[in-house]
Formats: sequence, C-alpha cells, structure tokens
Amino acid sequence: MDHCAPSNTDEQYSTYSTGQNFVTESDAKVEINFAEKGVASVDKTPAMTFPEVFEMAVKRAGKRVVLRTEGMPNIKKGDKVPPPLPANQWKSWTMKEYHRDCRRAGKGVIALGMEAHDAVNIFGFNSPEWFIGQFAAIFAGGKAAGIYPSDTPEQVQFKSNHSNGSIAFVETEENLAKFVSVADDLPYLKAIVCWACDAGDDIKRSDGTSIATLTFEQLLELGDKEEDAELDKRIAAQEPGHCCALIYTSGTTGNPKAVMISHDNLIFESRVVMKTLNMIGESAKEERLISYLPLSHVAGMMVDIICPIVLPAFKKGWFCVSFARPYDIKMSTIGDRLKSVRPTIFLGVPRVWEKISEKLKALGATTKGIKKKLSTAAKKRGLIYQSNRQLSGSAKTPSGYGFYNKVVLKKIKAALGLNECKFAFTGAAPISKDTLEYFGSLGININEVYGMSECTGATTWSTDMHHTWGSVGYELEGMEVKVFKVNPSDINDKTECPVADNIFTATEEEQGEICFRGRHIMMGYMANPRLGDSHVATITKKNKEAVDEEGWLHSGDKGVKGKGGMIKITGRYKELIITAGGENVAPVPIEDAIKALLPAVSNVMMVGDKRKFNVCIISLKAVGATGELPGGNDLDKPALEVSEDSKTISDAMADAKWSEYIEEGIKKANALAVSNAAKIQKFTILPIDFSVETGELTATLKLKRSVVQAQYSDVIEKMYNSSEVYVPFN
Repeated sequence: MDHCAPSNTDEQYSTYSTGQNFVTESDAKVEINFAEKGVASVDKTPAMTFPEVFEMAVKRAGKRVVLRTEGMPNIKKGDKVPPPLPANQWKSWTMKEYHRDCRRAGKGVIALGMEAHDAVNIFGFNSPEWFIGQFAAIFAGGKAAGIYPSDTPEQVQFKSNHSNGSIAFVETEENLAKFVSVADDLPYLKAIVCWACDAGDDIKRSDGTSIATLTFEQLLELGDKEEDAELDKRIAAQEPGHCCALIYTSGTTGNPKAVMISHDNLIFESRVVMKTLNMIGESAKEERLISYLPLSHVAGMMVDIICPIVLPAFKKGWFCVSFARPYDIKMSTIGDRLKSVRPTIFLGVPRVWEKISEKLKALGATTKGIKKKLSTAAKKRGLIYQSNRQLSGSAKTPSGYGFYNKVVLKKIKAALGLNECKFAFTGAAPISKDTLEYFGSLGININEVYGMSECTGATTWSTDMHHTWGSVGYELEGMEVKVFKVNPSDINDKTECPVADNIFTATEEEQGEICFRGRHIMMGYMANPRLGDSHVATITKKNKEAVDEEGWLHSGDKGVKGKGGMIKITGRYKELIITAGGENVAPVPIEDAIKALLPAVSNVMMVGDKRKFNVCIISLKAVGATGELPGGNDLDKPALEVSEDSKTISDAMADAKWSEYIEEGIKKANALAVSNAAKIQKFTILPIDFSVETGELTATLKLKRSVVQAQYSDVIEKMYNSSEVYVPFN
C-alpha cells in the first residue's frame, strides 16, 4: 500500500490577506478565497449560488427519483414496530418534482412575510418536508436554521429569536407546543407550518398580535397562488458569499453560537468530497443513502441534503435519499431500513456503529458448531485483510480469504444491508479502534473523517485506499491543515509543530492545536443587534478567538500530523486536566482505553483538575440507552455477562464481581497511560447512563464535562475523601 496520503501543493491552497477574516452580520457578503490551481481555483470550482447548482441538477437528473419515504408516523410506547413497506408503496419525488415543490414552498414563505436574509426554523425528524423547508428558505433569499430534536422551549426560543426566524416548520404537536409556550418571546415569528400534525388555530400573543399556523399542503397551495417574479428576483439577488445556512453549535456551556455557512462554503465542501469519493456517481447509476442523523447538525445537512444536489450537477450519477423512521435509532430498527434501502454510502456516528456491533456480537455468541468455526476463521482473515490495507500496510491477502469472504463475510454484509455499500464512514465523535477492527473483520472498512460546523463539515478524510485506524485522515484537496504550538498570549503565533514519525507515539513537542484554512471555513458566528451591544461584542470576541488574522480556524483540538500526512487527535484543550502538580493530562485516551477493555461499560468521565490524583465516573450499558435517552435500570448485553447475580444497574452497584471487573480494567488502562499523572485511582458507578435528555450529552453526543462534574459533585468529593478504590454512589 502507499506510504503517504494524497497531499496538496501550495498552489492548491486558498490565498488570504492579513486582517479580519470573519463577519457577524446576517446579511453580509464575504469575498471568496480562491487558490491558483486545483479544486479551490476559480477555474475548477467557480463561485456559484445553490439555486444555480440545483438548476444544473434538474437539467441533468430531472426524471430521476431522488427522495423516497414510507411516511411512517412515530409510534407510542409499547406499540409494535410495523414491518417494512414494499418499495412500491413508498412515496417518491423526482428531481424535477423536488425542485418544483421547493419553489412552491419558497413562494409560500415569501407570501407569509419572510424577508431576504431572514431565517426559517425547522423542527422535526428527517423528512421530505425538512429538505423542502431548507430550500424554501434558500430560494427566498434567506437561510435555514435547524432546531435539534432534543431542544427545550428555552433553546427553541433562543435559536428562533437569534436567527431572525420569521417562519417555522414543525413536525409534531410536541414541537408545535414548544413554540406556543414561548410565543410571547418570539416577536419576529410570523407563521408556523405543520407537516405532520394539526395546525389548529393561529397563536395569539399577549400583546394582541398573532402567529399564523397552517399545514404544509396549505403552504404549497399558497405558493401556487403567487407569481414567480418575486421568487426569481430573490434568487437573482443572491451572491455566493451570502449566508444560506445557520448551524447552531451544540456547545457544552452557555447559549449555542450560530455558524454562518455561505453558498460557496456548501458548494466547495461538497464538490471536494464528491471528487474524493471517486467510486460514487462516476457512472449514470443511482447511489443510495438513508437520512436519519439530525439535519440541524452539519454532517446530516451536508450528507443528506447538500451532496445529493451537488452530485448530479457535476457527475453522471445521482442520489436517491430514503428516509428512516422517526424511532429507528431509539428502537434499534435502523437495520430494517438498511436492508430495505441497501445504501451505497452510509454515515454512522460511533454510537450507531457500536450498537450494530453489539447486536452482532450477541448473535455471534449464540452460534455453535461448524457455523461458529467458519465465522471465526472468516473474521480472522477479514481482520488481517483489512489491517494490511491501511496506509503503509503490506496489502497482502491472507490465504483462504477469497473462500471465506464469499461463503461467510458477504452473507454477513447482506444480512446487515451493507452488501452494496461502496463507502462507510464515521465522524462527529471519536470511534474506538476495537469497533474499527470488529467491522474490519467482517470485511467492512469504516473510514474516519474529521471537521466541525465551523468548516462546513469535513476537513480531513480517509478512504479505503488511504486510511490508518485511529487517525482522522488526511487534508482534503484544496484544504489546508497545520498543527501549531499553542501560545495563549498570541492567537496569531504560527510556530508549527514538527511532523511526527509515528502519530501513535508522538512527543509533546510534536503535538499542538489543529488549525484549518480554505474556502470551506465559515463566514463567522452570527450576531443579532436586536439582542444588544453586549451580545454583539461577545460574538465578535468569539469570532476573533476562532478565526485569526491569517484566516486560520482554530479547532481547539490537540493533535499531531504524521510524515505520511495523516492527522491524529490526541485531546481537546478545553478538556485537558491540569493536575495539582501542573501536568497536562488528556482524559479521552484513558477513557477510551477503559471502554475498550470493559465492553459492559457505556460511559467513562475522568476527573482530576487541580487535584492530586484522578478519579472517574462510570455508567453501565442499560436497556433503552441510545445517547438521546438514558435507558432504565435493566442491564443490557454485554453488561449482563459480568455477573450472574446482577440483572440491573442497582444490583451491579452492590456486586463485588462488578467492582473487581471495573478495577481490573482500570489497572490495565493505567498501564497504558503516558505518565503516572494520567492514571486513575478511584471510581464510582452511576445509577443511570448519560444522555441528551438528562443533560450530560450535547445534541451531537459530546460529553458536557462541567455539567457532569456539577451534577455529581457530591460523589466526586466522596471519592476524594475515601480510602477505597471503589466508592459506592449512595
């Protein structure tokens, strides 16, 4: 295999002038930073608006079916999950019909009072209406600002008011009720469109004004009555440097920041990704994906909404997006959709891949006899095969692999619904090497990608040809990635860290902050003058901290760049523990090591800032835990295998076998620690898992360390005051 990943030349990087490289105004226009050559140049990727690209997609793929949905509503607790519908019973849209409905909805929101540069808030599970609502906003000269499924009424009010949301799209009665409960504090909101619930009567504010409510069908009918002239005028007035999407960061503290994404950001990012995926869309055939990740997050928006328009505009193929059911993640029925759709590209956040692997491992544990022997032999060869195909690997095929791949591994992939998947990948959070190796043993290579909302999604990428398990890939074409030494007193200090011979044994000298530059970097965080001068000043300060005078976006992630071009994240600066002795400790590697060693453990959080030693909080795998929800008291597989005496978390908390199991895992993880300061000395077991619902995780499943520390401060102090290694929660 190759020893180096693809790399850029200086001519392929965008050029920057020194000065302020961000804006805060919602109606601002940014200049495009072109490169001299390559995909970031004006020749290869001219500056365009998204309505222009959509028109190109219609011309090239107008008759192709591009959206499909069963239209299944959510189910009540205890209800049985309906079986998959036959393909001929799914509702579908061609590209031409999709574009037509986006224009109809665009005219409708204008008729309801949406002004250019306003926002449309969208609140609900993935659906054709979500997609159409986003493009209605863009066509009408504004931007979409999605709301996370788990947002509280207070968060809904902040995002809608801050974004200048003049129109809202909601799916359920619960979504609608959250808007109703804060209606008095949404003076800018003019109408709410309901796509899967009763719109009811208009909403009256206490000052006598009202918010119109209508169904999605009524919106389209309203659009049909309007002339095309105003919509076309709004489209013509748009510039590539105007904002057309707001992504609210799921920050771990305070109100979220609104990342402004321009037309050019979207088009450039998706063109680079589609160019990198040279196995997707090269021939005039259908590519398939399942939409199930939150569309209010940058990954869901880019993969599900944006790339399926960009692909047919510039390549021969086209995407058909099929929608998952609202309960598929919660009920662990996403596998049914995989088998129905047979995606050719699949993005799974680590939690999804882990859940799939857990189910497969549990199934494998029941296999006996010749099937067990065949499966074990096949997985052994599958792991060797995939391991050898990493960057700098031997590329050798183990003996017998062809037979076992045909007889066993292909059947496993078919049973999963991934037998036609050309590209499987993961992002949004770290994934364990154990999970990568497990799927590698099945013949499925999961590629890691890395980025953030502020860079319109991915900046580094892995492919089947160029990947190293445990790294997040290499810089994409036309995108610049460097690792700078951190100078707290000067954000513009650009002392570059030396490149590491081995990213897995990098020295402290070789590690620094990962920074990005290119046409995919955000316009800036949006400030709303209606919220006062203090707010504008705060957001301006946040922008200066994020994007420096040379255009570098500071990720806040600690990492290293290897000689082969691969990037590895080694920690996050805001998460670093500074011990009482002054040593910097990255908690994530130790936490991940414990989880890899203890498959019965769900979450681990290390504590030790300004302390003499470290302790950790541990949660166990519980039935019903999804990340969104904490689950209950009943232990889930493989937690049930630790002790025959413990069927619940409550049992485990008082079970010596459990405390011994965890203590042994921590000892093994400590043996891997980079220093004594990074070792854990004590632990406790929580009575409930972390989740979005209970507040310990963000909407993108990132750990809110400060929240957890405050929530469990009593037991943390108890650990520090105890002489025992295991300190019971109660």
